[in-house]
Amino acid sequence: MLKENQEFTSIIFEPMGRRIKVKLGDNILRSALRSGIGIRNECGGIFGKCGKCKIIIKDQSNLNSPTKVERELLGESELKKGYRLACQSIIRGEVRVFVPEESKIRKRRLQIFGIKREVRLKPTIKKLHIKIPHPSIQDNRSDVERITSTIKEVYNIHELKFNLEVLRELPKIARDANWDLTITLMDDGTVISVEPRDTTNSLYGVAIDLGTSKIVASLIDLINGNLIMSNGFDNPQVIYGEDIISRITYAAIGKEQLDELKRLAVEGVNSIVTDLCKAANVDINNVYEIVLVGNTVMHHLFLGLETKYLGLSPYVPVINDQLNLRANELNIQINNGGRVYLPPVIAGFIGSDNTADLLSTNFYEIEDMSLMIDLGTNTEINLGNKDEILCCSCASGPAFEGGHIKHGMKAVEGAIEKVSINHQTYEAHYKTIGGLRPIGICGSAMIDLLAEMLKCGLIDNRGRYRNEVKTPRLRKGEFGYEYVVAWFNETDIGEDIVITQTDIAELQLAKAAIYCGCRILMKRKGIETRDIKKVFIAGAFGGYINLNNAKIIGLIPDVPTERIEFVGNAALSGAEILLKSKELRKDLKNILKKVKYVELGAQPDFNEEFLSALPFPHLKKELFPSVINLINTH
Repeated sequence: MLKENQEFTSIIFEPMGRRIKVKLGDNILRSALRSGIGIRNECGGIFGKCGKCKIIIKDQSNLNSPTKVERELLGESELKKGYRLACQSIIRGEVRVFVPEESKIRKRRLQIFGIKREVRLKPTIKKLHIKIPHPSIQDNRSDVERITSTIKEVYNIHELKFNLEVLRELPKIARDANWDLTITLMDDGTVISVEPRDTTNSLYGVAIDLGTSKIVASLIDLINGNLIMSNGFDNPQVIYGEDIISRITYAAIGKEQLDELKRLAVEGVNSIVTDLCKAANVDINNVYEIVLVGNTVMHHLFLGLETKYLGLSPYVPVINDQLNLRANELNIQINNGGRVYLPPVIAGFIGSDNTADLLSTNFYEIEDMSLMIDLGTNTEINLGNKDEILCCSCASGPAFEGGHIKHGMKAVEGAIEKVSINHQTYEAHYKTIGGLRPIGICGSAMIDLLAEMLKCGLIDNRGRYRNEVKTPRLRKGEFGYEYVVAWFNETDIGEDIVITQTDIAELQLAKAAIYCGCRILMKRKGIETRDIKKVFIAGAFGGYINLNNAKIIGLIPDVPTERIEFVGNAALSGAEILLKSKELRKDLKNILKKVKYVELGAQPDFNEEFLSALPFPHLKKELFPSVINLINTH
């Protein structure tokens, strides 16, 4: 057996000057993340496919040689400068690692608020204050009988059911409170808590959107329905990959990995609930219910359910139905008798977040033909009205969140979020989040760049750079032609920020997948773009995109802008509605009867529609009349 100093070594991380103990044979990314040192890793480091975990190591004598993946993603010029990928760098002895600006995890802009729909407040949990006659020799009924008869007499409720945990605590609480009690019960008569004296003014619930990359939540006062406060932060599961396929892949390794992802999801939920309660000065024991929505993979991982078959055709979930579970059996730290409600999921890649979207927008009651697009790594699309709703999921990929894009990134401080290009000089003008020096490009700016380059003739409708254009910003790089968005002396990363020909191809795939989904649903409904009277845009960066530019590149159908509405985090808004309204929970089954899932890959015209959607804005220009006119004016 090896001695300890033969099994372990240390890494020094700069510029933070932190030394950590690591195991020989581990990779630098995993060692850093375990120690709380944030390094970007959109793919979770499982395959080294995102290339975002760049580090600089001058002395590489205690590392493995650069891998094939590193040579492909970094290129010889960066390798010569000492760049490596943290996920590919195997530790064989002490090393000093420099984490460059572009690889640091920065504060992210989260889309917390969404469209608000008023509903009648009728939660599934209520509190009843009672004063119970004391037991005596003449009246020696059980504690439960005494409570039950008083509730029946005062509130006309005839049947109660008591949890075992409540029965264990009841005798002491009742006598310590001199039989002055508050009973908390579910809609079905189950008593989940007995508390001393009158606590009827303290009844709270939390609505949560458990996203792949972020968790956002709202604390709601269930006495009056008021929003106390909302908050959000990154999903701690991101250390195993930014996208759901990475999570599925990691969970499929074995039970230990699945349990780890479940633990992280539960940890994230507990953290956000605790933070909300502390900030609002609310006792967490007065939180009695959580409504949690998310895509089907997040739903399954939170419950510790097998996700492997969600990633394999025909993409079957373990369960579709709504669930109402005890919080303590999920290790969720609210009131000991509290509940966690999970609305129904629709299909393998259409989760309860889509169900919540439909609720918050009242989509299922709209008379006119309407379209809803929830933009993200996995984009959900709904098309229909009060009679029928078709829905599909588009594997739009992580491109608009920075994945596979050379200088792409999420909407964090320092990310370029808006871009315009002078059509005569080809000079770029940009705006960054927080007004900081740029470190990369986020999704809204990528849409701007494609549209601006198309309008000023830097690229053709196939997305190819026109190398006859004379500007120093268009040049040939190591991986083909590229356009310089920001010169190195303007940036905070010490190099030019560019969009490459390969980047454009990745973005084309993403935008084609989204429009292809819209087009196939339109064809199944037998309608054209002109028949769509309302469009809802939801999602993390939906509210920040330039709608005209989104139409110019063919990301969304060419619907008049005045018909399009940004609805923000509609999923969280839908979760809030379900927290307030037991009536809508009962209606969910009937509402979802209107929803029909369309598996895009199984459609005979899928390949044709996808390939047609690759050019800008589309192979069939007549589908984008206003866009073609706009382009022709420049």
